[in-house]
Amino acid sequence: MKYEIEVQSLDETNQLAQKLANLLEPGDNITFEGDLGAGKTTFTQALAKGLGITRTVNSPTFTIMKQYEGRLPLNHLDVYRLEESDEDLGWEEIFYGDAVTVVEWAHLIEEDLPEERLEIEIQRIDEHKRKYILKPIGKRYERLCEELLK
Repeated sequence: MKYEIEVQSLDETNQLAQKLANLLEPGDNITFEGDLGAGKTTFTQALAKGLGITRTVNSPTFTIMKQYEGRLPLNHLDVYRLEESDEDLGWEEIFYGDAVTVVEWAHLIEEDLPEERLEIEIQRIDEHKRKYILKPIGKRYERLCEELLK
């Protein structure tokens, strides 16, 4: 099952991310795929705001993971640099703790990802338009997508 959502502006992206943030629960996992500049970090910034995080959220490309405190804690991972690595960053603690976890370039750690998650692919249509393809894996995420699209 896949859901497609097209947004026309940064405002609509922010609204979508904040609506998703309101539906998230401790331990939820979201993965992002999309070309450079598609908006993975931008979406995560809006999501963080929706979780009540006031700190500036930026891409953890060089640190792999950054953690933020809000209504729910947020683990923000960018695993782009782990492509040729077998490094285990303590995935169990990251994915099965109380935080919401967002992973950019998730396909690079496919075998370490939790079985149930929400996969989001972002396609850049033009400067402001984006298509979000949501693929819920597991009952929890199917319900989350149904709520999100109401």
